[in-house]
Amino acid sequence: MTWTAPEATRTSGSLVADERETLTGYLDWFRSTLLRKCAGLTGEQLAQRTVPPSNLALLGLLRHMAKVERTWFRERFAGQELKPMYDPAKGKDADFEDLDPARAAEDYARLVEECRLADEAVAGASLDDTFTHNGDEHSLRLVHVHMISEYARHIGHADLVRERLDGVTGA
Repeated sequence: MTWTAPEATRTSGSLVADERETLTGYLDWFRSTLLRKCAGLTGEQLAQRTVPPSNLALLGLLRHMAKVERTWFRERFAGQELKPMYDPAKGKDADFEDLDPARAAEDYARLVEECRLADEAVAGASLDDTFTHNGDEHSLRLVHVHMISEYARHIGHADLVRERLDGVTGA
C-alpha cells in the first residue's frame, strides 16, 4: 500500500491574545499550513523536484523544518545534546538532497514529533529566557520570530512546488 500524507487541519490562534499566545499561535498556524501543503500526496510526489534547477521538494521542506525545529528549540534553547538528524557525511543539505519516497511517512512523522518536542522544551520558559549561540545572546522570543519567518519563507516555496506538481494553489 502506498502511503499518502494525511489531511491536516490548520490551527488558528486568537487575534487579540498576549504576546506568547500570539507567537505560538502563529507558529502553530505555519506548522499546520506546511502539513496542509503536503496533504493527499504520496511519498513519490512529495520527493519530486518541480522547480528546476532548485533542489526543493515538499519532502525536503518537511525534513528541513524538522531539523530547524530541533536545532533552535531543543539543541540551542534547551541545550539538549542530540545526534544529528541526517548523516553529516551527506553534507549540510542532506535534508534537501537525501530524499527517499519510501521514508516519506517517517519524515512526515518526524516533523510532527519535533514540533511536539519543541513545544515541550519551551513549555515552562519565558520569552525573555536566553541562551548563547556563536557568541551572541538570543531570547526565546527571537527564536519564535525566527521560526515564524523560516516557515513563512518555506511555505512560499511549498506553494510553488505544489502548484507545479499538481496545480493545487492556496490552502
